[in-house]
Amino acid sequence: MPDKDFVTKYLKDFSSLIIPSDEIIEKIIFIKKILLDIKKNNSKVMIFGNGGSAAIASHVSVDLTKNAGIRSVNYNEADLITCFSNDYGYERWIEKAIEFYGESRDTLILISSSGKSPNMINACKAAKNKKISKIITLTGHEKDNPLSKLGDINLWIDSKAYNFIENTHQLWLLTVCDLIIGKREYPPN
Repeated sequence: MPDKDFVTKYLKDFSSLIIPSDEIIEKIIFIKKILLDIKKNNSKVMIFGNGGSAAIASHVSVDLTKNAGIRSVNYNEADLITCFSNDYGYERWIEKAIEFYGESRDTLILISSSGKSPNMINACKAAKNKKISKIITLTGHEKDNPLSKLGDINLWIDSKAYNFIENTHQLWLLTVCDLIIGKREYPPN
């Protein structure tokens, strides 16, 4: 019975976290508007994360491009990451990707569970220097984490459990995709 109790409590706790506040709903709608402006201006979304958040970045980038018609890139290629990490340090590889590939009309999405990852903080600073139009951050742990203070919009989840944070970030970002599309169910193209 302990496993059943664990799973029951786990899923109930997660379910309570994803009940959206009015603030989160308003931010998701605002992010939709930002991304539609990207589409209209023929700009792109750059989206980054570490570990599980990198997988989320890949998933959302593909869905934005294929299903929502918004050009999105995530630069998760091993050769690019290892080259830039080797030459500039892991804490600067995203910063360098932004310097090489970012344009002022782009939007940047940074996903960091703790909001303390040095490569994300450096990326945010590089985007500000490059005058990237909007910076969206998704974080957890402490509300006033360093990354959340640097973004234009921050979606924050009140949890220290990595899988709760990452699953919520993915849910929010895919909600934005479906909101842009205007429906939850659609055929694969």
